[in-house]
Amino acid sequence: MSPETVGAIGLAVLVILLFARMWIGAAMALVGFLGYSYIIGIDPALAVLGTIPFSTIAWYPMSTVPLFIFMGVVLFNSGVGASLYDTAYKWIGSMRGGLAMSTVVACALFAAITGVSAPAVVTMGKVAVPEMRKRNYTDELATGSIACAGTMAFLIPPSMAFIIYGILTETSIGLLFMAGLLPGLLLVLLFIATIMIITTINPESGPAGPKTTFKEKILSLKGTWHTLLLFLIVLGGIYGGVFTPTEAGAIGAFGAILITVFSGRMNFKSLMESLLEAGQTAAFVFLMIIGAYILMKFLAVSRLPIALSDIVAGLSFPPMVIFAGILVLYVILGMFLDIFSAVIITIPVIFPLVMSLGFDPIWFGVIVVIVIEMGLVTPPVGMDVFVLSGAIDVPLITIFRGVVPFLVAMVICIILLAIFPQIALFLPSRM
Repeated sequence: MSPETVGAIGLAVLVILLFARMWIGAAMALVGFLGYSYIIGIDPALAVLGTIPFSTIAWYPMSTVPLFIFMGVVLFNSGVGASLYDTAYKWIGSMRGGLAMSTVVACALFAAITGVSAPAVVTMGKVAVPEMRKRNYTDELATGSIACAGTMAFLIPPSMAFIIYGILTETSIGLLFMAGLLPGLLLVLLFIATIMIITTINPESGPAGPKTTFKEKILSLKGTWHTLLLFLIVLGGIYGGVFTPTEAGAIGAFGAILITVFSGRMNFKSLMESLLEAGQTAAFVFLMIIGAYILMKFLAVSRLPIALSDIVAGLSFPPMVIFAGILVLYVILGMFLDIFSAVIITIPVIFPLVMSLGFDPIWFGVIVVIVIEMGLVTPPVGMDVFVLSGAIDVPLITIFRGVVPFLVAMVICIILLAIFPQIALFLPSRM
């Protein structure tokens, strides 16, 4: 068999193993090892298996992963999500649909701080849904806004998805962080506009809340200013070149400890629990990255990505049509896999193809993240919808109906980024 055929068979076997519920990292490592052994030989394959785990984990930029995970876990366990929600509600909750708008803002901030969507979805679901029900908001609007806003954890920096994408593609993580900031803000505004349209068409879906005084608005910042300051320091330091993303992770983790300790939200027991949780999550992510690197070695010697690039280059379709096909693929993957899995599995094959089409790797990373965010809230297996349904006991079909208008907003965001790529590339170009 030709190396290209072996590569295609290897990917087919990988898909079978994933559907058989094998660990994603272990499945990629196994397929990569066996495929490399077949093409190059068992001794070189054993050398790859013996060196890649150490060389990958010992690589300095990889320390970014556990540091940002730990920062997010500490802040999540401290209950900062409820404080963010209260502040956002005080500022914009008096508008029609304002409670849902404030939930979007708070959920986006909390999701960005934690770097993953599930904690934000669970926290805001438990905090915001009861409040919206008290004010006669429909469950569709309440749950749809929370489920979709939570996915912005992967777009607004510091994002674990960008960290992993940057590591696998050797793209600057700092540039990726900055590239996600303006699209993230754009998506927040599109979500707020969506809520305004829904409540204008059907005012009963989101009645206005009670008004608050300017003094109450200012006082509401008391419980969140230090968290927002930490967020700005981390991003500002990266943008200004004061420290690298890896150093920013250390500053963020240390700052999170200081904030929670001095605000009385953490004791020794919760610190140990946060360390354990962050360690378990980081180990899971590391296993997937190690497996991805072994798989990438196999795909490189199989020349499958090059063969696919040659095939695509020979097609008469415009690059944007091929790109649209890639986006559809990612939406489908996002329905069944979490964002880390989808990015890690596909990047070794998709990224060389995208580069051959002449697309910017920073811009492509932003688009990929938004598209897989859509997959997290679409049936049949929208992961964030399942998480939210389990947390607040709302039927899945209700949440899926609620996310439809927000999915339209995500599509509009992708179209705007395709037409105006500088939305994503402006800040990176100024660093």
